[in-house]
Amino acid sequence: MSIFLTGVVRCDVASLPRNSSLPLHSDLAGLAPVVACRRHGPPTASEKWRMSRGRHAYTLRPHSVAADTSQASLSESAIRTETWTWRGHRIRYLVAGRRGDSSSPALLLVHGFGSNADHWRKIMEVQAGDREVYAIDLLGYGYSDKPDPRLAGPPSSLYNFDTWSDQLLDFTRAVIGRSAVLSCNSVGGLAGLQAAVKDPAIVRAVQVINISLRALHLSKQAAWKRPAVSTLQRALRTTGAGPWLFKRLATRDGVRKVLQTCYGDPKTVTDELVDYILKPGLEPGAVEVFLDFISYSSGPLPEDLLQACKVPVSILWGEADPWEPVKLGRTLALYPSVEEWASLPGVGHCPQDEAPDQVNPFVTEFMRRHGGECATSQSSQRNLHASLDNSPLDSAAAKSA
Repeated sequence: MSIFLTGVVRCDVASLPRNSSLPLHSDLAGLAPVVACRRHGPPTASEKWRMSRGRHAYTLRPHSVAADTSQASLSESAIRTETWTWRGHRIRYLVAGRRGDSSSPALLLVHGFGSNADHWRKIMEVQAGDREVYAIDLLGYGYSDKPDPRLAGPPSSLYNFDTWSDQLLDFTRAVIGRSAVLSCNSVGGLAGLQAAVKDPAIVRAVQVINISLRALHLSKQAAWKRPAVSTLQRALRTTGAGPWLFKRLATRDGVRKVLQTCYGDPKTVTDELVDYILKPGLEPGAVEVFLDFISYSSGPLPEDLLQACKVPVSILWGEADPWEPVKLGRTLALYPSVEEWASLPGVGHCPQDEAPDQVNPFVTEFMRRHGGECATSQSSQRNLHASLDNSPLDSAAAKSA
């Protein structure tokens, strides 16, 4: 969001032999060679504890990464477009792959601000070879309905992480029909984490990729800046300035420039990608959604959600992201829920599209760790079944072609 309105850790990298004593996952052979990310100076007590528990941060060197496409190389025709009715609104989603048994979670992909499910096609094409994969358009984005936020109440009453986390949970219960592992980009990461906090029986684990740090949150604004930011947000919502700004951005050249700003390699911004982002943004209601969300300066921070989260979290970070600096992203590695923190050299804000060859191995490994059979304890099974059975949705909210 910062492109529209507006460190503590350094990384010493050195190649490590496979028999290194550092607490890196021994099952990352497909990602080797791995290099450790070390803090300058002696480790703190907290870091020593986390190292003893096997928690770590690491960086992949670009030449060492390749997506495993040995099992499947799916064409885009294998990705199906379907719709689902949620709270009276039409929700578009993509699905690919074969349905697994009820004990194995599906993979659910969640886009970021101004994006949509199509941003995940390069991940879906690989992951669908092993499992059922979904990518969803959040309410207000992509080809999902865009109800007028002005009819819902004060600004940010509708388009917020509480709404979107409810959408993800209800979708998982009603459409997927079993638990899911989430992989989310940018602001989608906050929706995914909030869903996990609300119902850890449904959300098995969460992977966040360049999660939004929410620099415009009230708690992160200097006191002297708050009146100016609030005035700007109000002006964009209530005057012609907001629609004028949106009109300038919602063009092929405008979208291309924004994407080239946030991608590490501008050459990876293709005409196809521009179309994927631009076309749904031209649908009725898109400007009102845009103006409402850029006024959203309340709600949870990633730090709050990571502290509250009870399921495992993986964090991936494109090092060349100009919007969410990697040095700030590294500070999230020490939260108790974070089992993995990895940086992607040369990659920007949307690694799942810009560098799927680097992201897919992490998704595959994360699913391997957390996509097996559900916990067999009776209490775990009861929690999952109760969560599925107590969905607020009725039969009218079921899947429709």
